[in-house]
Amino acid sequence: AAANWRRVYAMPVASVYPSYIAKAEKKGRTRAEVDEIFRWLTGHSQAALEAELAKKTTFEDFFANAPKMHPSRFLITGVVCGVRVEEIQEPMMREIRYLDKLIDELAKGKAMEKILRLNLGDTVGDPGSRVRAFRTCPPACSAVQSKPG
Repeated sequence: AAANWRRVYAMPVASVYPSYIAKAEKKGRTRAEVDEIFRWLTGHSQAALEAELAKKTTFEDFFANAPKMHPSRFLITGVVCGVRVEEIQEPMMREIRYLDKLIDELAKGKAMEKILRLNLGDTVGDPGSRVRAFRTCPPACSAVQSKPG
């Protein structure tokens, strides 16, 4: 598993970003909403996010050097590719899976207020905030599952 994680960590965020956009737009959501999720999770400004994408920053560097990871990200729970995000022990992979989970929630039509955990009392323990199964894996998940370690 660690070898697969290293492969994901070395992937440029910009190589996966178009897949996040396509997933959202396919379900009637927007690039602006995807960017808002990125900014909320990492503390990047829009200009900083665009600069990181242009530099082809790796997932590892993107998250390791994020200005301020959102403190409410620990409220993100649920399953991504058959794995509960809150049970992922490897810190960097958990951060990547948080992003995947938020994009999945966006594509599933969840309101941005819920996705961004703005009404904390409404989302903590709310069964509606826990998606139990996915039909497709996010791009980073597919990279991990595509080749045995």
